[in-house]
Amino acid sequence: MAAGKIAPLVRAGLIAGLVIAGLGYPLAALAGIGVKAGAKALASMPEELIEVPTAQTSYVYASDGKTLLTTFYEEYRKPVSIEDMSPYITEAIVASEDARFYEHHGVDVKGVARAFVANRQAGGVSQGASTLTMQYVRMALRDSAKTPQQALEATEQTTQRKLREMRLAIELEKKLSKQEILERYLNSAYFGHMAYGIYAASQIFFSETPQQLDLTEAALLAGLVKAPSAYDPAAGDQKAATERRNYVIDQMLKMRTITPAEAADAKATRIQLRLSTPPNDCISIPPKYNDWGFFCDYLKSWWEEQPAFGRTPDERLENLRRGGYRIVASIDPHIQLSAMKHVLDKEKKRSRYAHGQVIIEPNTGRILSMAVNRTYSLEPNSTDRNYPNTVNPLLGGGTMAGYQAGSTFKIFTMLAALDSGMPLDTQIYAPERYVSEYITAPGPATCEEHFWCPKNSSKSMTGRQTMWSGFGKSVNTYWVQLEEKVGADRAVAMAERLGLTWRTSVDRQLASPERAAQWGAFTLGVTDVTPIEMANVFATLAAEGTYCEPLPVQAILNPDGSRVKYRGQLAAGPRCHRVISVDVARAATDAARCVTGYGSARGSCDGWSTSPMVYGTLRRPVAGKSGTTDNNRTAWFCGFTPQLAGAAFVADPDDPNDYVGSGRSTISKYTFAETLRDALKGRPKLKFTPPSKRIAWYGDRVDAEWDTGD
Repeated sequence: MAAGKIAPLVRAGLIAGLVIAGLGYPLAALAGIGVKAGAKALASMPEELIEVPTAQTSYVYASDGKTLLTTFYEEYRKPVSIEDMSPYITEAIVASEDARFYEHHGVDVKGVARAFVANRQAGGVSQGASTLTMQYVRMALRDSAKTPQQALEATEQTTQRKLREMRLAIELEKKLSKQEILERYLNSAYFGHMAYGIYAASQIFFSETPQQLDLTEAALLAGLVKAPSAYDPAAGDQKAATERRNYVIDQMLKMRTITPAEAADAKATRIQLRLSTPPNDCISIPPKYNDWGFFCDYLKSWWEEQPAFGRTPDERLENLRRGGYRIVASIDPHIQLSAMKHVLDKEKKRSRYAHGQVIIEPNTGRILSMAVNRTYSLEPNSTDRNYPNTVNPLLGGGTMAGYQAGSTFKIFTMLAALDSGMPLDTQIYAPERYVSEYITAPGPATCEEHFWCPKNSSKSMTGRQTMWSGFGKSVNTYWVQLEEKVGADRAVAMAERLGLTWRTSVDRQLASPERAAQWGAFTLGVTDVTPIEMANVFATLAAEGTYCEPLPVQAILNPDGSRVKYRGQLAAGPRCHRVISVDVARAATDAARCVTGYGSARGSCDGWSTSPMVYGTLRRPVAGKSGTTDNNRTAWFCGFTPQLAGAAFVADPDDPNDYVGSGRSTISKYTFAETLRDALKGRPKLKFTPPSKRIAWYGDRVDAEWDTGD
């Protein structure tokens, strides 16, 4: 394990195991060096305390900036100003730890003398002499440690360490006011029960803010600092915690910060805890938002890939847990709620089939919803299958390979053809079965010894087709012939331009430059892809050819409120670039309108389509493509309006050969349409811009060039 990762663990151990008040300080050794020698040694110590930001909790919110998704932390901590703390807590901590705090200048000479005498009489260490300022110095040295050795040196029981603390405390008091020191102390102190700083302590023990602490609560928390585990009121036996709290109250009375009546009432009050456990990481998402766990998991995977947050994935994850970021995620609570409703309407959680969908915003790439019929949980299932509990990424991210997407891949062949100059009106005769030029291993689709011979799903598809009708009716033999003309390697390259990556060894091999030209089955969607990838492909069409990386965040802020930047750009900003021309995107959209029943603007859809219920349900301009694999192993629908894009699917994550069945072939179409209907309610019905006439038709001059005849 790297030293950078060990240091936080050592710091945590030191915080939990040491008596923060400094009872272990070797006063006898310090006194024994003599006044002159001690003064000389003190003068030789470093004068400046190097303070580094303490570990802070990162908060993740939904796109509304209010709904808390989860938090990430190594130490649960959130700094607050002293103005936002109850006066009781500042008074209690002074009374408990350093009654002469406002009188000394960093080192309490009287306290040192008193402790020395008491320890000599006791024959051991019975009293300490660390001031609040010295304690804060020790915390700062501990928290700035980058190696295990530095962490140990910050708290080792030596005269050298104590002299360094004294010198730094004296110098610190020259630079900071007492209130500033108190504020830093209370934001750094460990109160036990995983509470670092007064904000965390108030939340964990009483479920309130530091400003809301009353006298009894403040006295209890102040008493914990000396020995958090010994006085932990949540550990069961509250006797020790009560005695320690009452001691603090008595000290406050001695300092006259409270009245005798207040002290009596406070001491008579029983400890009443309102414990809360702050969520940590994706597995701790509140039950109400359990389905957001898959989105959170994707966000975390995305974070680990971003150089803005560190040099390595481990460093980026550590920064997430210590950096105190405010992360406004892209997930939209209303769209997510609707998406889950429609997903579960079609396929319940205990179905062996995973049914899910992803919704993406065109022109930004922001992921607005990730819904799937599973429970995000580490709890074991009753079987070895993937339902209902899982944390496996079923929609994208992590190590997910994905699912075969069937005929949705015809979009890449069409885009490659349009991009190479073929118009939408490219006419090809599509027989029921076609003997292709692609060589394949023996199998059901092999004919004439070794050629791949795909078939259409219906005899009614036989005849002359264009991109409009061929796409709308999903005519396999049309698209295989078009792929031959444009080149399968160009279709593969187009998919890569639109963000697809190859995650299996087989797909990587087939997509290689040496073999891509012979990957004939590519146009029928035999490779594994994720719903996020496919949703983003169609979002690129909705954005008229502008590709944006899938983005799970809307804003990322530093603890000071500034936006996180990397190389001058916002870390949460869209990363977009053009991958196809506007006219090519509009042309593909025009053909994809035939699929949904909405109808094209420039050509004929030839009477029918595979997914007319999409427009029938949504009742606004919509385009897309359905897709099923052999024997209905998966069932997809990917589509878009000008404002939103999405991909819905049904598959068995545990067994890719398990058939979802023909009865599930329309599930994804309805889920997509119903979710977008809800998401776009009240928003204007924007229209698609038709493509140019040049890309729609050849005209008489070149029409015969691609006409293969009957």
